[in-house]
Amino acid sequence: MAGVGVLLVAAGCSGPAAGPTGMQPDTPSEPTSAGSPSAETPPAEPAATRTAARLAQIEAAVIAWQNAPDLESARSAAEAARNLIVGAAGPYYGDADGNGSIDGAGPVGLLPGRKGEPALADDADGACVVRDVLGGSWADPAARWAGLDAKIEAWTPANNQFPTLPSHPQRIVGWATLALRAGTLSEAVEYAGHARLHSDISLQAVTDCRS
Repeated sequence: MAGVGVLLVAAGCSGPAAGPTGMQPDTPSEPTSAGSPSAETPPAEPAATRTAARLAQIEAAVIAWQNAPDLESARSAAEAARNLIVGAAGPYYGDADGNGSIDGAGPVGLLPGRKGEPALADDADGACVVRDVLGGSWADPAARWAGLDAKIEAWTPANNQFPTLPSHPQRIVGWATLALRAGTLSEAVEYAGHARLHSDISLQAVTDCRS
């Protein structure tokens, strides 16, 4: 089964979820007065736009996971969503489904790494991103990830502690991890339904912030 590919996207506080955003085309070069072309450098993409793009990619991966036709596809999409959130330096990154490819591969995650590696989302993205995506301060990233680790290992249908996590993307990581352990498609898709709620909220944090 081909892996689910994803690039970079967006999230918010309320209102309908937005779809993935496309890459902006390169700015064409203009000839100089002497007739030779000048290589114009396109303006840097705003940080909030990069965060929104990553959130849109995560949303697309979660939708693919939710609509997966088989368990292999569900696991691939769950892996993509998780990798897009944690990044190459983050916890849980890699080829978790063992299909030979890293779905959702990328050097930088939406959230900081366990040792504080850089992330796409930060305080400059606005109040809704701080509240819903980051879930507050990441002054101690190791503690933030350790909190998720403990809740994943403690999880049972009767003991779901994910709602205590202030970061909605971290909750997606939790549900994706459970999906990657799932033994049936129906179980994996059930977890996707939970993840979708959190990807919608996260995407709205940048597209329709109402703090």
